[in-house]
Amino acid sequence: MITHIRMKNFKSWKDSGEVPLAPLTGFFGTNSSGKSSLLQMLLLLKQTVGREEILFFGGENSVVNLGDFREVIHGHKEGLLEFEFGGKLLKPLTITTLQEMDQYRQRYEFVSSDIDSFTFDTAIREVSGNLSVEYLSYTIGPEALEKIKWENRNLYYGNAFATNTGKINCYGHQTKVTDEFLSPLSSAFEKLFSHVYYLGPTRVHPQRLYHWERTHPKEIDMWGNKAVDALLSARVRQLTTVHNGKSVPIEERISKWLQKLELAHSFSLVPKGFLDDNNYEIRIRKTPNSAEVTLADLGHGVSDLFPLLVHCCYVPEGSTLILEQPGIHLHPKAQADLADLFLEVITERNLQILVESHSEHLLTRLQRRIAEKQIGQDDVKLYFCRNIDGESTKDELEITESGDIKNWPENFFGDVMGDMFAMTDKQVEHLNEQDPEG
Repeated sequence: MITHIRMKNFKSWKDSGEVPLAPLTGFFGTNSSGKSSLLQMLLLLKQTVGREEILFFGGENSVVNLGDFREVIHGHKEGLLEFEFGGKLLKPLTITTLQEMDQYRQRYEFVSSDIDSFTFDTAIREVSGNLSVEYLSYTIGPEALEKIKWENRNLYYGNAFATNTGKINCYGHQTKVTDEFLSPLSSAFEKLFSHVYYLGPTRVHPQRLYHWERTHPKEIDMWGNKAVDALLSARVRQLTTVHNGKSVPIEERISKWLQKLELAHSFSLVPKGFLDDNNYEIRIRKTPNSAEVTLADLGHGVSDLFPLLVHCCYVPEGSTLILEQPGIHLHPKAQADLADLFLEVITERNLQILVESHSEHLLTRLQRRIAEKQIGQDDVKLYFCRNIDGESTKDELEITESGDIKNWPENFFGDVMGDMFAMTDKQVEHLNEQDPEG
């Protein structure tokens, strides 16, 4: 789980300040307000994992393609690009820590200890067209018990000089050198991001026939390309999801959610032709008595939602799922019901959901569930982002126990009341024109 993020000089954010994250965190705001950039920071770090580049800004098929350093640095000027986040590990990690031996700080002993959380921060600069790591550090444990810092090609453990290292990327990955202090922490970084998954706003077009290469994908990718592969893999491996504390087949749970969102009664994944051909159809029954049709014969709503449902049921428990505009093609009731889907998986599958959305229906359902005490206030963080003169800012929405938002931003979802008053005025004008003596 990622507990907070912070960025400086990244795209429209001069300084985001610390942004605490919860099991369910929502980012709202107008277009180009900086919502996506908050999540792109995490995606940029994820796609840098295991690479020699200091930062990998992406390519054609990357999770995110940000161009180069000049494109992401705030104001397209020279300066330090700084990232920070807090991470909580699924399983404790054994690392080498420092134990002071005498009051004169002349002798030290390094011992092994287990950690379950850390804070990471790094600063990167471009010099003559080349990126360089200004510094990076790991602060260990919730009480910041220890700190390992890399700076000027030297590694420091607290106030003690630990070792001299060679070239590293932004989080301490070294391809040719293994350091007993830094390597376990860079591995923790990689482990954390191996459980971060992303589903973008654009989905692959549904097909009439899907061919399965008998692969077992780790994720379904940002377009949902591997949703069918994941379902077939789950069927073969007998993977299940959780509902009301019980293990249930993933396909069964997806059918139930399609019913709840009133998009379909059921779906089935059936072989087409000879079984050894590994060709399959997704067949959807719209109502209990209707004929089955393929996914390609339905509207965008079902085909866009299908990869999201698979993702929520398929990724490992404890993962972080980043969702961008998940309900973009759904009707208002289904957008609201997405909130219940998110609450189910953060509660029963221990997922963390980070979602960017424009949906007032999703937000209203979350407010209702807080008022009904189906989710605690501490389990939800909501932010409103705005951009003023090219610089993004954020406001954390203050939600009361009754679900009210105390600091509702002006024109959050447009000027609905203003539109209603204007329409009423026009209606009165029309009536007066029809009956001027009325």
